[in-house]
Amino acid sequence: MIEDKLIKLLNEKNMTITTAESCTGGMISSRLVNVSGASAVLNEAYVTYSNEAKSRNLGVSKETIDKYGAVSEETAKEMVEGVAKRACTDCAIAVTGIAGPDGGTKEKPVGTVYVGYYICGESFVERYNFQGDRYEIRKKTTDEVLTRIYKELQRK
Repeated sequence: MIEDKLIKLLNEKNMTITTAESCTGGMISSRLVNVSGASAVLNEAYVTYSNEAKSRNLGVSKETIDKYGAVSEETAKEMVEGVAKRACTDCAIAVTGIAGPDGGTKEKPVGTVYVGYYICGESFVERYNFQGDRYEIRKKTTDEVLTRIYKELQRK
């Protein structure tokens, strides 16, 4: 499974990882801790479901959330950079999205997910649009995130 490969790669590179999850609710970190050896590379994991938690624990500004929304590129970027700084980690993942079945809009329908990636001081955000029910959106997000961070780390 991809999480096995990711943990092995992080161990080989002597790197750490931290997660900040909203719509996935800990699913990413749960997949990581299922792997033996995860304790050597997983620094911390946050479930920051509320806007207040995003601000308090990750340093996302209230202004960013008010202006762009909790589900936005800007919020995901502040989440990933904030958690990376707080955890002093090599890699970080931050996820914010709309898993449904409610909460979607025309601009941000159910299945809209923003993921912030941080690797060795560089960060970027990807927007995804997943289909399915609440569980399927969370699972597809988790699968995509683990695969993407693994591929990015292979290049480092």
